[in-house]
Amino acid sequence: MLGCSAVQSAPAPETETLQVMLQGSSSRGLAQLVEAQGGTVSHDLHIINAVGALLTQAQLDEVLKSPLITRHIGDLSTSEPPDEPLESGCDVGGAMDLDYNRGGIRWTLYNKLAAPANLESLELTWPVTLGTVEKVSLGDTTINPELYRNTPTGSLELQFSGSTAPVLNGRADLRVEFKSPSLPHPPDPPLLQRDFTVTASFLGDCSTKLIPGYDNNHENFYYASVAGADALHLQGITGKGVTVAVLDSGLWETGALATNTSGKPRVLARYDAIKNTAGGEVFDESGHGTHMTSVIAHSGAVTENSSPSGTFKGIAPDVNLVAVKAFNVEGQGALLDIVRAVQWVVDNKETYNIRVLNLSFSQRPRWPYWEDPINQAVMRAWASGITVVAAAGNEGPEPMSIGSPGNIPYIITVGAVTDSWTPDNRDDDYIPDFSSRGPTPSAHIKPDIVAPGGHITGITRPESTLTQEHPEYMLNTGEFVMTGSSQAAALVSGIAALLLQLEPRLSADELKCKLTSSAEPAINRDGLLAYSPFQQGHGQVNATRAVTLGQGGCGNSALSIELDLSDEEHLQGPAIVEADGSASLPGLKKMVSPEPSEKGLSKTRKWGVKDHIERPNLATPAAESTEIPPFDWPQIYLHEKATIENLTREPSR
Repeated sequence: MLGCSAVQSAPAPETETLQVMLQGSSSRGLAQLVEAQGGTVSHDLHIINAVGALLTQAQLDEVLKSPLITRHIGDLSTSEPPDEPLESGCDVGGAMDLDYNRGGIRWTLYNKLAAPANLESLELTWPVTLGTVEKVSLGDTTINPELYRNTPTGSLELQFSGSTAPVLNGRADLRVEFKSPSLPHPPDPPLLQRDFTVTASFLGDCSTKLIPGYDNNHENFYYASVAGADALHLQGITGKGVTVAVLDSGLWETGALATNTSGKPRVLARYDAIKNTAGGEVFDESGHGTHMTSVIAHSGAVTENSSPSGTFKGIAPDVNLVAVKAFNVEGQGALLDIVRAVQWVVDNKETYNIRVLNLSFSQRPRWPYWEDPINQAVMRAWASGITVVAAAGNEGPEPMSIGSPGNIPYIITVGAVTDSWTPDNRDDDYIPDFSSRGPTPSAHIKPDIVAPGGHITGITRPESTLTQEHPEYMLNTGEFVMTGSSQAAALVSGIAALLLQLEPRLSADELKCKLTSSAEPAINRDGLLAYSPFQQGHGQVNATRAVTLGQGGCGNSALSIELDLSDEEHLQGPAIVEADGSASLPGLKKMVSPEPSEKGLSKTRKWGVKDHIERPNLATPAAESTEIPPFDWPQIYLHEKATIENLTREPSR
């Protein structure tokens, strides 16, 4: 998750140059005021009637005497220091891939600290058909066979201490060789990564586990299927004619991102808001922007046994792209640069037909949503007709952890859900702890929806910051796997592009309505919500449902962004913060199940009304009960069923 910096520091010496933001009724008038005092205008931010300026303290004192200035933000030249990481004597990660065959396995481990990591324990399970363990080694160190000579077939637990503990320096392979009976080659059924489990624990209280993995993550990224986009691909709905602007750390223009499914170039424009230059390369030092673009637009074909399936790895593989850079090598962006980036997108909306703006970044809110300069620019973008999609943030599970700009009531704010590595089984889809929760400081319900954001595969630039800091997230085939609400937001931006190809005249409000009204809430067996609206919003997004069941007229229907932007009226949401700090809504306790939702496979949670109603042995309310249930799921189910049936009927002649 990217972040931005804006911090007011102590008064500076008279001769030191300060970076400040000045706001008033006219950016041009403010620029003239700054220059009259001998200062320099660094950022023309006409979208919010402001300028960024370089001034000494004495010059600033004189400028602030002018009635043209209604607000100023002090020294922005000093970035807010990042949170200090917790002290740890260990930082080890295991690769996403396991190399395996009937003879053994190889799993790469990475010690990301300079100090050696001492292995304390190793736990391993494997298919019994592979037989017993014959050899275990870590790097060049072979583990004493006496430690596992008499272990049972299929499982192994080793404990190490003192001088017997294998040491991990940098990168090394954990290898296990099996003494197997005669097996067919290849094995039948074939071995899968999920058939093995490995946990390596190290001195210093850290451990790493082998992930279950997908069956073939190189041929299929799976989230297009989970989100219902693949069904639209098969109908030719791939985002053609729609432009998505990705405001992030830049773009690595490799084949599947630089070209669409026909191999034609589709990056229409590039703008570097840090340098304030357009047209040149927006080199992605961080790698984050490239990964977000990959989720939205990867044009590679999904294949099954090397044969194209007719669907694609990205959500909207034929969209046009505008790459906007406002974040540096460390994934940090300056407030003034981000405002300038949003402004450039709005100024060039018509030139490049920009319909969607993806904002996969988040910062802790410092001001009310309407006072935040970035939010003001983003609200202008929404008012101009651009559908803005923002990440909720990765600061959960505490309430009121939604970041900015996701705290803007009008835009589409997206939290994350994970499929637990089982794309064909929704019963273990859950909202991970990291996904930020509402309400916002102004009491609005956020996120609006949740979307797949766990272990999302895509492309990023080799040797980028991400790949250097997280080499374990690289697949053997070159893709990079990341988790976060950033990825969830990018996925929704792709879905928005698909809907706009189908209905180009959709407004941003109408598009938001289609997505939220068709989302599938998580429902417990008792008929209550498995997650509160502050966790799941309206539920999990689905592209196909948005097309078939998405409604109109519900997106920001009671809100007026024009009054907000004119500073006439600012919105307070319906949330209530209880004395203990918990967040609530009128009637919320009757809507949400008191039973916490499981992380992983659930026997009680279903996503969507259809799955809830059609679950086996669904309990029905007792006939003698006089309490009216908060949701009429059966009626909603019948309405959705009738709508789908009407759509499938051939038009009468």
